[in-house]
Amino acid sequence: MSTELRRLRNYIGGAFRDAADGRTTEVVNPVTGEAYATAPLSGQADVDAAMAAAAEAFPGWRDATPAERQKALLKVADAIEERAEELIAAEVENTGKPIGLTRTEEIPPMVDQIRFFAGAARMLEGRSAGEYMEGLTSIVRREPVGVCAQVAPWNYPMMMAVWKFAPAIAAGNTVVLKPSDTTPASTVLLAEILGSVLPTGVFNVVCGDRDTGRMMVEHETPAMASITGSVRAGMQVAESASKDLKRVHLELGGKAPVVVFEDTDIAKAVEDISVAGFFNAGQDCTAATRVLVHESIHDEFVTALAKAAADTKTGAPDDEDVLFGPLNNAHQLAQVEGFVDRLPAHARVEAGGRRVGDKGFFYAPTVVSGLRQDDEIVQKEVFGPVITVQTFTDENQAVAYANGVEYALASSVWTKDHSRAMRMSKKLDFGCVWINTHIPLVAEMPHGGFKKSGYGKDLSAYGFDDYTRIKHVMTSLDA
Repeated sequence: MSTELRRLRNYIGGAFRDAADGRTTEVVNPVTGEAYATAPLSGQADVDAAMAAAAEAFPGWRDATPAERQKALLKVADAIEERAEELIAAEVENTGKPIGLTRTEEIPPMVDQIRFFAGAARMLEGRSAGEYMEGLTSIVRREPVGVCAQVAPWNYPMMMAVWKFAPAIAAGNTVVLKPSDTTPASTVLLAEILGSVLPTGVFNVVCGDRDTGRMMVEHETPAMASITGSVRAGMQVAESASKDLKRVHLELGGKAPVVVFEDTDIAKAVEDISVAGFFNAGQDCTAATRVLVHESIHDEFVTALAKAAADTKTGAPDDEDVLFGPLNNAHQLAQVEGFVDRLPAHARVEAGGRRVGDKGFFYAPTVVSGLRQDDEIVQKEVFGPVITVQTFTDENQAVAYANGVEYALASSVWTKDHSRAMRMSKKLDFGCVWINTHIPLVAEMPHGGFKKSGYGKDLSAYGFDDYTRIKHVMTSLDA
């Protein structure tokens, strides 16, 4: 007996609609490995329609006062709170995440971030007016850039959608957003919520695959392309956008070093690092994935971390004891399995290293020690519940190992020595350095990396500024 699949639809110009040519893709629940919905596989006609709707809406939204944009975003935040349980249900079906953690760790930050950017809408700042040439006054205008093409990832579908649309809309831009083809459900629901508040065409959602995203980035209408995704995807977006000099905002991969010195409280560090490494099945660009521990405490630390991994539970979304659910899709499960299967002979699997169950895409919390700096699993992003461990002998070697990868998004230092913590925060080549903690984010502080982790900032006033442009206006005092 077959179950009818739910039908998700694009949201374009204030209306839900199927793909123009009727094509769809199946959306799979990663807990069961079975399809539960279909989503449009959008093509050029759909992208054209969404861009036209956003372009038509832009002049009116650009000219809305900051107070009007703030009021609208505050209503959006209130509506998300009111419909939180619907969003949680959609997100859990999208991702298999634990229900309780989705309720406590995602909805409140999303609402807070929208409210932050609602306030930022009224804080457009520029240098004060002045006469830098006799008889002429200069002022600086900060303006929205225009239509923004945005592509969100599958690891945090709801929250990453917020990180995309909230600063863009607050600044006066209009948006065409594409969710991942594996996780469109919560974004489509967000479109319904935003559509009930915002003017027609300000926010549009186009479902589809990587070709759909490519069409969006290559389209002549957007002034800016923003993507959260893989390094490969980011490089392709940057190349495509360069053809007509679109602005590009890239938040890409990570391989966060966690530098643990000999004076660290091992029990507390292990507890915090294991959560930061395994949360969301390690599917987080900032995950505490790469531990560098001083040789004097290595064995004790690895033993404790392996025990923490063994005590960490993965399972169904309604199980209140689980820290994380499945990997997002069959391809990602195969990716993680491949990294572990290809481990060199000198590596040791201290915990996990295996699939859990025969249904869905679950993988055990895993700790691998005995690794060297040039090992594949050290150099490349696993994006799964796998923590690697290396040793270092002194501060200089710790810095060299930490910086010795192509990613530069986030890092952490664990020590009671304040001076050492400050030295390390200067030397670590990462967009974020946490000290004696790992992974907390706040709306007021920027998030974004260097090197192959991309450029541009999410969150904070810096993230808001990324969605604006600067104009110099000079006027004669003699006219």
